[in-house]
Amino acid sequence: MSRPQREPRVILGFHAVLARLRAEPRSVLEIFLDESRHDARAQEIAAAAERAGVRLLRVPTKRLDGFYGGGRHQGVVARIETRSAGSIEELLDGLREPPLLLVLDGVTDPHNLGACLRVANAAGAHGVVAPRDRAAGITPVVSKVASGAAEATPYVMVTNLARSLDELKQRDVWVVGADAAAGADLYAADLPPAIAWVLGAEGEGMRRLTRERCDLLVRIPMRGAVESLNVSVAAGIVLFESVRRRAAPLS
Repeated sequence: MSRPQREPRVILGFHAVLARLRAEPRSVLEIFLDESRHDARAQEIAAAAERAGVRLLRVPTKRLDGFYGGGRHQGVVARIETRSAGSIEELLDGLREPPLLLVLDGVTDPHNLGACLRVANAAGAHGVVAPRDRAAGITPVVSKVASGAAEATPYVMVTNLARSLDELKQRDVWVVGADAAAGADLYAADLPPAIAWVLGAEGEGMRRLTRERCDLLVRIPMRGAVESLNVSVAAGIVLFESVRRRAAPLS
């Protein structure tokens, strides 16, 4: 098994930085805090950095604005050391319960990816999978939108998504796609505990090869005038439906 590769990057905002300090303090290299901020949130960051033994630098606002590309940093930026999520096989081998995965096909907007990671983490999903050629990577914007979920939820980028879905099926994980044109209703469909939910980008949907790999296609019932949902909203609905069924007592 190859060693996980590490690469430095930055995360922005109080939620993302605090979440990283609490989850993996050793991975935080240094923190830059706006020298003009002395409020409770700034004090919380400073105290957490001191407890973790992380170097904290007070810097002018303009340095944060310019040095990191003008992102909405809220006055705090951290340089961190990241570890790759490894492979799907490594992810599944580490589980002690039926897998609950989210697969994103064509989600290239960092705000959408961040929101999907956040909802996947909230639902207790074991990981998020995406193709390298049609997906956003983990950027400061993604981390900020995810509010700590980008650091807590494995994000596996694969070379060939169709082949990866076949590998999931060989591991007895059902591949279920959410599609507005599907005949089966989400709430009436028979869903197994081990499941990988597949969603495509809003408007484009899943690619043909991805759709063909699905064991089942279901639609989310729409009661109003809108025809589609944002991908992160749809992800939340299907993931929490799986969570609800897992929690339901056996009849």
